[in-house]
Amino acid sequence: MSTVTPGFVRVENCALPEWFAIYVIPRHEKRIAEHLRVRQIEYFLPLYEVRHKWKDGSKVTVRLPLFPSYLFVCTIRTHRGRVLEIPGVLSAVGKRESSVISETYIDSLRKAVTFGKIELHPYLATGTAVRVRSGVLAGLQGIVLRQKSSYRVVLSLDLIMRSVAVEVNIADL
Repeated sequence: MSTVTPGFVRVENCALPEWFAIYVIPRHEKRIAEHLRVRQIEYFLPLYEVRHKWKDGSKVTVRLPLFPSYLFVCTIRTHRGRVLEIPGVLSAVGKRESSVISETYIDSLRKAVTFGKIELHPYLATGTAVRVRSGVLAGLQGIVLRQKSSYRVVLSLDLIMRSVAVEVNIADL
């Protein structure tokens, strides 16, 4: 470290934390999220609610991972090894430079999950591309899908080949 001016310290080779996806053992996402929390590693596990009817006829609302077998982790690139040591984590997704997920995408996903109008959707490689102009998802690009007279935008994360459908007012596109 070297001092530049009083009150400011410049750190050589200081890396910033980046978001990346990890692939985990199926149906262990919540347990692995707890391991990350205990180790004080920032993570994001988007969940959505769905009603299930069990064999006995009872109905229950369950919270399921939006991207089954995937979690998002924010850490410095050189500290990824700490994440990969966690039991149940199988691998980091993607190659070095292409594996970084933008902070904007993570923030928008967080807002959409909080807003509650999000659901799992099959990954789409083709369709009409749009950009959301206003609202909580402003700036994101997606594919327009019309479902039951309401408009939805399908947001795809190519890195993990998964998509989510979010209700959007057509005037926001």
